[in-house]
Amino acid sequence: MSSQTKFKKDKEIIAEYEAQIKEIRTQLVEQFKCLEQQSESRLQLLQDLQEFFRRKAEIELEYSRSLEKLAERFSSKIRSSREHQFKKDQYLLSPVNCWYLVLHQTRRESRDHATLNDIFMNNVIVRLSQISEDVIRLFKKSKEIGLQMHEELLKVTNELYTVMKTYHMYHAESISAESKLKEAEKQEEKQFNKSGDLSMNLLRHEDRPQRRSSVKKIEKMKEKRQAKYSENKLKCTKARNDYLLNLAATNAAISKYYIHDVSDLIDCCDLGFHASLARTFRTYLSAEYNLETSRHEGLDVIENAVGNLDSRSDKHTVMDMCNQVFCPPLKFEFQPHMGDEVCQVSAQQPVQTELLMRYHQLQSRLATLKIENEEVRKTLDATMQTLQDMLTVEDFDVSDAFQHSRSTESVKSAASETYMSKINIAKRRANQQETEMFYFTKFKEYVNGSNLITKLQAKHDLLKQTLGEGERAECGTTRIQDKLYHWSSRAVSDTSIYMDSSSKASSECQDLRLKSMTSKIPLREVKTPLWMTKMNEISIQLLAF
Repeated sequence: MSSQTKFKKDKEIIAEYEAQIKEIRTQLVEQFKCLEQQSESRLQLLQDLQEFFRRKAEIELEYSRSLEKLAERFSSKIRSSREHQFKKDQYLLSPVNCWYLVLHQTRRESRDHATLNDIFMNNVIVRLSQISEDVIRLFKKSKEIGLQMHEELLKVTNELYTVMKTYHMYHAESISAESKLKEAEKQEEKQFNKSGDLSMNLLRHEDRPQRRSSVKKIEKMKEKRQAKYSENKLKCTKARNDYLLNLAATNAAISKYYIHDVSDLIDCCDLGFHASLARTFRTYLSAEYNLETSRHEGLDVIENAVGNLDSRSDKHTVMDMCNQVFCPPLKFEFQPHMGDEVCQVSAQQPVQTELLMRYHQLQSRLATLKIENEEVRKTLDATMQTLQDMLTVEDFDVSDAFQHSRSTESVKSAASETYMSKINIAKRRANQQETEMFYFTKFKEYVNGSNLITKLQAKHDLLKQTLGEGERAECGTTRIQDKLYHWSSRAVSDTSIYMDSSSKASSECQDLRLKSMTSKIPLREVKTPLWMTKMNEISIQLLAF
């Protein structure tokens, strides 16, 4: 019963060992499957990346060609236009300069995107293709080494299985020899006991040699079994030692494989993959960053040109560019008729009085027109400032439209509430057009008024010069009072006193002139009104200043 139980235990041990070996074999096979799947997934990733960058390169090339066509379309239009002859720097208007820079920036972006296409096709995709080749090659090499490791591991387990069976066999033989030895010892002991009991009286003289022969046989059998037991025990000990040594070696080999070799094998499969892929992505990033840098450099040039938009400079440029058109024409010369030699306004009698009255009328009207035109100018300046505020409002910031943290719907709804919504645009346009209409109305009024003032001022100055020369012949002192009167009039026109009494001053001055002319009394002997005396004092002070 005990031997049957022992045999069953041996079968269980062998079955357990075989199950463990089978599990290890299965793990080794699954490891290669896992590594193969990892390699296949990497190859698929690299293939997708190559396809992506190939398609992106095509898009960049299409975009580059579209930009080039767009720039060439308008550049050819500029070359065929009449204004192209004025493309020189000294005649380049600031808006036209911005336009040329936009076209130049478009060409620059076209070249940059063509460069990006070249980098994707001849650099990034080539790198990805090389990485794919490396993945395949490294997996094959790693698989070869892994198979060799598996063979060594299975060889160790097979050796362990062999020495284990050898140990079991020698141990079984040792147990059997030990059992036989114990049986012989029992027989010998039994024989000795039997011989001791019968030696005294039972054995006859002739039976003693036969009994000794039987004892010798038992002793000889015991010696043989002792020798056999010792031999089997030695073999069992050696087999057990070999088994234990191989067991330790096998466990160490398995432990090393799972703890170190598998990790090293995966490292062999990964050799340079992440570094090469990182260099590829950094090439892509470098291309994109340099594209943005180039774009920002071009946009900075345009921004500088936009900052230099200057209406006054452009006005002078246009006038210099077309100087023959905007240059004032020659003055009209007096054309004498039929040999008439008089080419100046005559202030002699009897037209002197009429000219004097006309002079004072012009002076009075000029004072009124200048005040009115000054008020129009102030209104015009205020309207212009309002227009400038409307036209320079900072509505160009569209950064909210590029916020990716919100959904598209929220961006659209936010954009509808911004400055550029249709309702706000319509309202601003209506206000702007209304202000423009008012501005042009006032501008027209101001221009007409200033034109009239210019014409009247020219007549006034000529009459003043003529009358002054005519009176100088009659009386030298009259010129001094005329000058005082002129300065007093200017002083009064610049003060509120003159604004209140301009009509009275004009009439009284005219009366003084008429009285002097009709009675032939010098103007210095005519009694000067008190207000004129005061204004003369002011004029003298102004002259002294």
